[in-house]
Amino acid sequence: MIIGLVVRRQLRTRPVRPVGSLVTPAVFGVLGILGIAFGAASVVKYHPLTALPVVLLVVSLAAAAGLGAARARTVRVWRDPQGEVLRKGTAATTGLWLTSLAVHLGLGLWIDHAAGTGVLGTASLYAYLAIGLGTQNLLVRGRAAAL
Repeated sequence: MIIGLVVRRQLRTRPVRPVGSLVTPAVFGVLGILGIAFGAASVVKYHPLTALPVVLLVVSLAAAAGLGAARARTVRVWRDPQGEVLRKGTAATTGLWLTSLAVHLGLGLWIDHAAGTGVLGTASLYAYLAIGLGTQNLLVRGRAAAL
């Protein structure tokens, strides 16, 4: 549901804000840190956390940044007649969001399988969203500043 709201918002025409575009990723970041801590605790409750799930988590978060950068390139950025800088996602943006969701789900399941127990992969969703959306928004803001 949260991902659906994020994607729907991406497809609306809206102004590029200097700070506002970082509020949602920051909130997701806090939730992501808590989620990863909870996920790690759910694993270590039964046995030590091994290297493979941690490496897969890092790969997942790196994929979030890469897909966020790719999505940023698909967002239209322009200046309206009044001089306000606007942004709007495209069909490609939506496609990359769906790809991003599939990547997180796949890697999340792999993380949880590699961990043997717990919900580390599943609980990393907010961190994944924070990094992906934060990367995308920073790069869109950079393009907007260049106008």
